[in-house]
Amino acid sequence: MIFTKSKTLALRSEEEIVLVRQATRSWMVEQRFTLVAQTKMMTATSELARNAVVYGGGGSARLELLEESGRVGIRVQIEDRGPGIADLEQAMTDHFTSGQGLGLGLGGSKRLVDEFEIWSEPGKGTRVSITWWK
Repeated sequence: MIFTKSKTLALRSEEEIVLVRQATRSWMVEQRFTLVAQTKMMTATSELARNAVVYGGGGSARLELLEESGRVGIRVQIEDRGPGIADLEQAMTDHFTSGQGLGLGLGGSKRLVDEFEIWSEPGKGTRVSITWWK
């Protein structure tokens, strides 16, 4: 896999969530992804970025343009240094929430993208990586 471009953005506020979502859309438009792909990836990115700000106390988002076997992909990795997730399996189930939300964030985000990876450790934070391939 070749990384042809990358960019890291801070995630500490609602405004920065919007900037990450806009950057994701811009990269996908630049690479001529379909509107459906753009919408799904932006929705998942926005949800995960919001989780990092609200539950993780802020963090960062790294966007990567990928090339592998003649295809192009966009990866967004959201990371925080918050309290982490004690039970990932439970957190991935629909309607589980640790706050005021609907509990569709992690599981819903996973269903929206081609690749979804999550790592979390209590006291150390959470990192979620999502990728969409063309």
